[in-house]
Amino acid sequence: MQQRDFGNTGLKVSVLGFGAGQVGAQHLSEDQAGTLLNRAIDRGITLVDTARGYGLSEERIGRHLSYRRHDFILSSKGGYGAQGAEDWTPPAIRRGIEQALTRMRVDWIDVFHLHSCPLEVLRRDDLLAALDDARQAGLIRVAAYSGENEALAWAVDSGRFGSIETSVNLADQWSAHRVLPDARERGLGVIAKRPILNAAWQFRERPAGQYAETYWERLQHLELNGIREQAGLDWTSLALRFTAFHPNVHSAIVGTASIDNLESNVRVVEEGPLPLDVLTQIEAAWEREGSRWPGEV
Repeated sequence: MQQRDFGNTGLKVSVLGFGAGQVGAQHLSEDQAGTLLNRAIDRGITLVDTARGYGLSEERIGRHLSYRRHDFILSSKGGYGAQGAEDWTPPAIRRGIEQALTRMRVDWIDVFHLHSCPLEVLRRDDLLAALDDARQAGLIRVAAYSGENEALAWAVDSGRFGSIETSVNLADQWSAHRVLPDARERGLGVIAKRPILNAAWQFRERPAGQYAETYWERLQHLELNGIREQAGLDWTSLALRFTAFHPNVHSAIVGTASIDNLESNVRVVEEGPLPLDVLTQIEAAWEREGSRWPGEV
């Protein structure tokens, strides 16, 4: 699996990352979770991304991967849900990181994100100072922000973060066009989430009330199906290769609870970037339709 420098952080990450949200689901057995996590590392995935809000994810990473700590880059998120601390306070940052270290049975977190907090929270000096303190104490290596829109742009411009995580996909290129060029210029690491649009293409009718609804609607306007068919690609290949090989993305994280889907995603990224003519057509469709859309919410 291709490995890339993660901006100027000194870390290296795989082109395909593993989103560990679904690993935290209670319906997934411990054996299934352990097999999935270890298979991801065995297949060359070196970025594992989790969060405090992902159910049992952190505990299961600790249970099944802590013995392989030097084989992967660990990314987590927080600012909330810390026992004994009010959300979005300095104690929530420090205690949240310490409690995550305990849950994951590790001594440090490589990348720790403030998790989708609004701009007015993100700009607070006391929270940023708490992140700085955690980094200086060796509890985390890179302070990061995971989010979208104006808050994301501020995080990049602030100079207080070493990396970001944001939505980048066929139907959401707001960050790709408006924020990621600046992130690259400043040497930030970039993790792209939702590269396969919650598989919105699988629905024949609008999936009302589901997370994929906005993506489904946008795909109707972009009319990418003809481009996909002409190129002889399935939807997953078109979507994942678009994001994973975007020039300003270092790793595209995909979550799954299926070994078969994991193996399929690995094979997709091994195919490399999309052909230039396909990228040109996607860009034209975005300029025609998508450039007026807001970023992810």
